[in-house]
Amino acid sequence: MVTFRSNNNNNNRRPPFRSNNNRRPPYRSNNEGSRFSNNDNFQRNIPGRNNHNASKLIEKYNNLAREAVTSGDKILSENYFQHADHFTRVLGEQESHRKSKFLDNSTTEKTDQVITEKTDQVITEKTDQIVAKKTDQIVAKKTDQIVAKKTDQVDSKEKQRETVIKKASSKKIEEVELK
Repeated sequence: MVTFRSNNNNNNRRPPFRSNNNRRPPYRSNNEGSRFSNNDNFQRNIPGRNNHNASKLIEKYNNLAREAVTSGDKILSENYFQHADHFTRVLGEQESHRKSKFLDNSTTEKTDQVITEKTDQVITEKTDQIVAKKTDQIVAKKTDQIVAKKTDQVDSKEKQRETVIKKASSKKIEEVELK
């Protein structure tokens, strides 16, 4: 005879880490919510979830379809052909994804190279302009200094001449007065 255990036993008892109100596992807090978005534009980063062997799967389903045709099962063969067609499209999508990624990378590298060359050219032109401007300023300043120095020298020579002339004229006047 089969006896059932009574409800006094601990079969219906929950583990101590859960309360009756909280039915979530202990590792999820209340504020996390769902980790999935409801975007209509959901697209995987890499098309095809585990279709890395898409070419092998295409071959496999084509072989199964041929076997089904030889055994006379048209429905099963059509099913296998549809699977093979699906993986053919997946393989094409993977190839287009690789090509676009490669083109994006090469285009980005070429664009970066062109931008770097243009930037270097602009920097060189600006540097040349700044150097030319500074050179002009330095030349103008040096020219002004030289002109001022020469003017001072000319002025001092003229003063010397004037003093010599004054001395000479004063000597002549003294000689005339002495006579």
